[in-house]
Amino acid sequence: MVQPFIWGHIKSTSSNPLTLFALCNYPALLTAGILLLQELMDSSIEEYTADVQWEHHVFIELIDSYPGLFDCLTNGEEDIIHAGELLGKGASVVQADDTKTLKSTILEWLVPRGQASDHGFSHKVTSTLLCPAGLDWSYNLINALKSSETAVHGDQWPIFLYASYDYDPEDPWKELLRSEILICGFKHVFTSPSSINKEPKVTHSRNAYLHGMKSVMKGSLAYISMQIQFSLRLLSVFLYTDMVANSGNFYHSILDLLEDPDESEEVTDLMMWWMHGIFINSSSQWYISKNSTLAKFCTKQATLQEQASTSTSTT
Repeated sequence: MVQPFIWGHIKSTSSNPLTLFALCNYPALLTAGILLLQELMDSSIEEYTADVQWEHHVFIELIDSYPGLFDCLTNGEEDIIHAGELLGKGASVVQADDTKTLKSTILEWLVPRGQASDHGFSHKVTSTLLCPAGLDWSYNLINALKSSETAVHGDQWPIFLYASYDYDPEDPWKELLRSEILICGFKHVFTSPSSINKEPKVTHSRNAYLHGMKSVMKGSLAYISMQIQFSLRLLSVFLYTDMVANSGNFYHSILDLLEDPDESEEVTDLMMWWMHGIFINSSSQWYISKNSTLAKFCTKQATLQEQASTSTSTT
């Protein structure tokens, strides 16, 4: 029975497909994944295009996240389609819930209680955070963005992605994806809303651990960035294909960077930063110093694990 199995796991954080790849046609992904597994018996994944390799990587990650799912997919095409539809439905429910709660909460983090507030380019706070990095905030620019006279493309990343909301054009990696609002959004969705604006504690990190989430995934960073971007906008209906928020292109551009092999050193450092910030050791509350000997070992181990994961997904 596919349905009880899928719904038994869909609310588990580790099994939440949104942490792997949010913009996905799951029936098509599962069908293509099973067919490719058969083809790979006589060929190598390197013979396929980069897009096919990436989709197969997502397929393998999805299989690994749902123990027993692979067995469900070997019972015929009907079960494959049904499992994909259930995964898609579950992902949509979770995504809609995340959108609703973040949209109604985000202004509470940014604007003092009792002060007039609004979303999008109609309010100074949200317009400042949505202003594309590299552009100087000004009333003329904001009015042009508000009236759509100036369009913002998905790869024109907003300043809220940067810590202290400060962008260095000479070093675009500096403080990228380390802002306070991203941390708040991640905790709100993946640990617990009560962990926001509090010191990191074992109990908060264990909330995620007990739900099966043992690491911060690249897909979850791209996903929460997309959710925060939409929550700051004036739009009320979330659509991946919406050309105003450009959510789909925005999400893909971030995930593409995080999956780029040429950026592996910076990405490894970023993922370690998130791991240390979100998941505190369950038996103690010490924090690993950035330049300590232990930090060097952790960096080396994270790099080896990243290489092993990449090797596994391409064989």
